[in-house]
Amino acid sequence: MGDWRTTDLCDEHGTRLRVPLPGLRHFGGNTRFCGPVSTLRCFEDNSRVREAVAEPGHGRVLVVDGGGSLACALFGDLLGAKALGNGWAGVIIDGCIRDSVVLGELPLGVLARAAVPRRSEKRGLGDRDVALRMSGVEVRPGDYVYADEDGWIVSEQALA
Repeated sequence: MGDWRTTDLCDEHGTRLRVPLPGLRHFGGNTRFCGPVSTLRCFEDNSRVREAVAEPGHGRVLVVDGGGSLACALFGDLLGAKALGNGWAGVIIDGCIRDSVVLGELPLGVLARAAVPRRSEKRGLGDRDVALRMSGVEVRPGDYVYADEDGWIVSEQALA
């Protein structure tokens, strides 16, 4: 994974980076993770999240625009185990997770707004690999995400 910190990357690469506003917190066992981005937009329906983590991750980070909803969880322990088993480096969700204790034991990066016990609907709705606007920045498929204890950053290319 390399020896990097988001603070050092910001100092070195400055305005070439997109720095999301704070508001997401770590729930996974890995607080430092990075990788190329795959995106998903869905609202209170995790069907497409399930489809995405069932695919080979190849060290990617799934960035999910859940509209900031706090009503239900888009990700939990079963999807976390599936993501880990399929080689995803992490998941960043503008929304909620559940099963926080188990997710915290998995060596997977997970950033989200909050934890809530309610599961999501399953209607098969959502858009994959589209440009997103999350936490004040644009996130596109193929960008690179770096996340650690100080937050997360987005770059158009690999940095570390």
